Amino acid sequence: MQPVDELISARWIIPIEPSVTALESHSLAIDAGRIVALLPRAEAEFRYQPRHHVTLDQHVLMPGLVNLHTHAAMSLMRGLADDLPLLEWLTKHIWPAEGRHVNPDFVYDGTLLAAAEMLRGGITCCNDMYFFPEQAAQAFVEAHMRATLGMIVIDFPTAYANDAEDYLHKGIAMRDVHKHATLLSFCLAPHAPYTVSDATFERVVTLADELDLSIHVHVHETAGEIQDSQAKHGVRPLQRLHRLGALGPNLIAVHSVHLTADEIAQYAALGISMAHCPSSNLKLASGFAPTAALAKAGVNIGLGTDGAASNNRLDLFSEMRHAALVAKAHSGNAAALDAPSVLRMATLGGARALGLDQQIGSLLPGKAADLVAIDLSSPELSPCYHPVSHLVYAAGREHVSDVWVAGRRVVRDRTLTTLDTARLQAKASLWQSRLAENA
Repeated sequence: MQPVDELISARWIIPIEPSVTALESHSLAIDAGRIVALLPRAEAEFRYQPRHHVTLDQHVLMPGLVNLHTHAAMSLMRGLADDLPLLEWLTKHIWPAEGRHVNPDFVYDGTLLAAAEMLRGGITCCNDMYFFPEQAAQAFVEAHMRATLGMIVIDFPTAYANDAEDYLHKGIAMRDVHKHATLLSFCLAPHAPYTVSDATFERVVTLADELDLSIHVHVHETAGEIQDSQAKHGVRPLQRLHRLGALGPNLIAVHSVHLTADEIAQYAALGISMAHCPSSNLKLASGFAPTAALAKAGVNIGLGTDGAASNNRLDLFSEMRHAALVAKAHSGNAAALDAPSVLRMATLGGARALGLDQQIGSLLPGKAADLVAIDLSSPELSPCYHPVSHLVYAAGREHVSDVWVAGRRVVRDRTLTTLDTARLQAKASLWQSRLAENA
């Protein structure tokens, strides 16, 4: 028998690749943080001698969820300014609060709080965009959570940086410090066309080519953003980004709510990935992204929560359900974005957008053992005819029982093993008191 670190046997295992199907009574063999084999349970128990054998008789085991767009530290602003349109929410509430409070401690504490929420909800990897990414990196390493850290760029000063060149200098320095961290990767993160100049976008494109990095940017989130761009630049934001050389397979276009048929075709032709954030789009009344048309055109789509300040939940189970239901209603087609397609978006779609699909997003041998187990034994999940459908339409993050990142069990029986939740809640209370004074 071949010795391995761990054998996980589950009632169902959904590998995502080669297909999004539930394999009954299978086992996953793991060694040195990587998947060795996926095979029927009886065969696995005959072939492998594990140091630990985990049995999940009422569970689905699947790849960890990938949150393709978030602002993790903004978990400390959850519920600070609700029920407002995007620009009013940003300019009158969020940006002033950030100006008063955002500093390295805020980002470290807020990112730890977000990591705890995401891990408990089965999210093993996120794509983060926020100030002081050095502190975010420290928090993700401490939580043992996989993260792509955005080197944020904005053309106005903040507590983090003075100008575009300062943002880029600090971001690249952060990358150089952490580039050997096994769970961290990096991208360039110009905030949005309305906060970044042509010259800065050109600099970002050059750096992305030189350093082989993705570009993570908000684009076409609201109709007003498009109208303002046409008034100021004479073109829609995507046309402007195309003119500046920013469109291509390394672009992660966040939101992408307001797209023409030609722009959808452009996404497909250029290999652009879309980060779909349905809950944030709904809450800020940004609109309904044409995800059914994008998927039909072959565009790679991943799911994001956005930040907790504009969504209130870092919950990809909610995003899966909303993505499926909104696409059906918006397209008038009940078959649009079926459950297997949405589950693939929440796993392999996000991994592919981040250039991590050779490492995570599915349960192929050789990939990292980033896993989530969902307990389907509760009354509200009974009976279960189709596990894949159940994960999208019935289950929630409260049913996540266990989570592994690179083979390490970071959630065991719904309890975090890497973070102290009482300490995190105490920190959140302190920040709530500070922010509430100026709310």
